[in-house]
Order: sequence, then C-alpha cells, then structure tokens
Amino acid sequence: MKYSETPVHSGSMADALLVAGIAAGAVAVGVAAAGVTARRRLARMRDQTLTAQTSLEAIERASMEERRIRDTILSSMREGVLLVDREGRCVFANDALVRHLGGSPASLDELFPTEIRHAARRAGYTGAANAVEVETGVPSRWLRASSQPIDDGGSVLVVVHDVTEARRLDAVRRDFVANASHELKTPAASIRAAAETLLNGALEDPPAARRFTEQLQRDAMRLSRIVSDLLDLSRLEGGSDLAERVRLDVIATDEVERLSDRAAEAGVAIELHADGVPSFPGSGRDLALLVRNLIDNAVRSTPSGGRVDVSVSAEDGKVILQVVDTGVGIPQRDLPRIFERFYRVDRARSRETGGTGLGLSIVRHVAENHGGEVRVTSELSAGSTFVVRLPVAGTSRAEAP
Repeated sequence: MKYSETPVHSGSMADALLVAGIAAGAVAVGVAAAGVTARRRLARMRDQTLTAQTSLEAIERASMEERRIRDTILSSMREGVLLVDREGRCVFANDALVRHLGGSPASLDELFPTEIRHAARRAGYTGAANAVEVETGVPSRWLRASSQPIDDGGSVLVVVHDVTEARRLDAVRRDFVANASHELKTPAASIRAAAETLLNGALEDPPAARRFTEQLQRDAMRLSRIVSDLLDLSRLEGGSDLAERVRLDVIATDEVERLSDRAAEAGVAIELHADGVPSFPGSGRDLALLVRNLIDNAVRSTPSGGRVDVSVSAEDGKVILQVVDTGVGIPQRDLPRIFERFYRVDRARSRETGGTGLGLSIVRHVAENHGGEVRVTSELSAGSTFVVRLPVAGTSRAEAP
C-alpha cells in the first residue's frame, strides 16, 4: 500500500491554534454577552412585573375607594336603594331601605314586598323601567318603588321612597276640599232658597219678608266667616311673620273687649286675669286670631249662665294663655281630633251657634308657627280648659312694666 504524508509546518499549527483560540474566545464572549442580555431581560421582566403589580394595587385601591365612596353615598341617602339580580334576589341594600322595611339586612329577602320583587324582575326581563306603590308594615306605610335595569344580565336598581306622608296629605287635601265644598254649599243653597221664596211672593207678606231677609243675612254672614277662616288657615299653613315684639296680655285684653258684647248676648260672663308678661317675637295679627278663636269657641260651648275665664301669665321662659269655660265639655274620644279642619263634636250645635269648624285648627297653626303648643283637657257637662304655651326667647320680665 502506498501512502504519502503531508508535512505539517510549525507555522500552520500556530495559525490553527490561534484561530481555535479566537473562536473559543468569541464563543466565550458570545456566551457572556448572552448571559448579560438574559439578565437584563430578566431584570426588565422583573421591573415590568413590579410595575404591573403596583398598577394592580393602585387599581384595587382606587376600586376600594370608589366602593367606599359609593357605599357612603348610598348609606347617606334618604331613599331606599336596592340592587336585585335577574331572579329578584337582593344583592345590595342601603340603610334607608332597611329602615323603610322595618327589618334587618339578614331578613331583607323575607321583608321585601312581593309586588316590588315582581316589578323588579319584570324590569330585568323586559329591560323597561317601571314603578309601583305598595302598602306594607305595621303600622301601615306606603312605599313607591322605581325599578331601572342597569345591565344586560338582568340586574335592576330599585329606588324606594316612603310616600306615607304624601298620601296622608293627599287624603287630608281631598277631605278638606270635600268639607269646604259642603260647608260653602249649605249656606249658598239656603241663600238661594230664601231669595227664590222672596221673589215668588214672600215680599208681599211683610212678616215673611222680614223672616227670609234675616235668614239671608245669617247665611251671608256664615258664608263670609267660612271664607275668611279658609283664607286665614291657608295663609297660616305657610307660616307666620314673627317680625314684631308682641305682648300677649295686651292682645288678650283687646280680644276680651271685642267679644264681651256677644258673650253678654249669650248670657256668658267673661273674666280676664292678665299679669305683666314679657314681650316676644311674634305676629300680633295671628296671635289675635288665636285668642279670639279660643274665647269664641268657649262662649259658643257654654250655655247661658256660664262663664269663661281667660288668664295670661309667664313661667319658665314661656308665656301661657289659659281659657277655661263651664260649657258642655268634649267627649274623650273626640279630644285627639278637635284641632282638625272642619271637625265638630256636635255639628248641629256648631251650626246653630255659627261655628265654622276651623277655629281650633287656626289656633293650633298659630301656636306651632310661634314654636309653641296647645293642649286641652275636658269633662262632659263640666267644661273645657285650653292651654297655649309660647316660648319667650331672649326676653325677660324686666321688659314688662
């Protein structure tokens, strides 16, 4: 076998080793560079992770703050707020709703009125808002619930208002209109009948003409009193102007003098006991109405031969007006209602004596407008006592002479 050998020169070997060394160095440098790059990349990833975590924490804090603000707002609302799911289950309720329903958060599902639940579910399924009013609880309360869908998942926001007082006022207004219409209609019908009788020949009969003319006068005066009292009551419901300095003893003295002749005609004696009392901020016009109506009511309730005692005094920072009569008295069952408009214990007697049924309601409004109160005690066949207490803020007895 033949073979040949290629001689290896020392220079070529050196070059090869140099190349190998350079290659190895390059690899080492490359590996080192790759390591640095990886570390930098890891560092960047770590920084990005920390940044993302910080951002998430910030978002979570913001979300918690938003929830806190939301819960604070909802808790401070007077209206009840309820969030229900598609099936009508309670998801959230604020404190006002719990108060409206008269229960606890744990019992909301049981307390939640069926009519409101059905209305909320209907809003969730149809996507249309609705409103219902329901009566609930003991004592009875009326709630108005407005249901509004808030997302495509069937969640519904229900806002609940307590409309009990609004309904009561509406009922009072309807009763007032009905009573006022009746009270005005009665004398108006009487006036019409008397006028027709006169026109149909009674004018030719002097005694009859006088009788019907006197009836016309009585009914016209009654109509005038009713209208006047209605106007006073309407004005008083808007409050009283307390810009004056008033003295209740002076006002009482004037009103007793004003009514003394009518009391004498009815055979009723009036006596006034008025100490020097301090002045206080008030409305002289309205307080005169208060005193006049109390004395007038006492005179009308007292048979001939009876008496009415009126006294004005000051005690514990209050001016006190007391009107005591020896009249027919008021049944205990009627006492809570005598300050209602047009309420009469004895309608026949009231009409006979010319009462409008509004006087005591005027008294109550004037007293309350002055920050005071009126109380009554009564005994059948023995008489009644009305006591009005009015605060005297920032005054002293030194103001009285």
